[in-house]
Amino acid sequence: MTEKCIYCGAEITDDRPLTVCNSCGVKVWGEKMFRTIVNNMEDAREKGDLELYKEQGEKSEKIRGQKLV
Repeated sequence: MTEKCIYCGAEITDDRPLTVCNSCGVKVWGEKMFRTIVNNMEDAREKGDLELYKEQGEKSEKIRGQKLV
């Protein structure tokens, strides 16, 4: 599944833990800070710290798909 950059809408084809393309990431935070953010988020994903967000997203998708009575 490809995601799109939240700033410019460009497709992100790699499996990164955040939805910001390299170009926008560098423009927003600068090269060194963006690299640090990506590295820290990859480390957090490997530790499982980002799984709660993933589970909450899946639950909200299920809730949105249900009919209200």
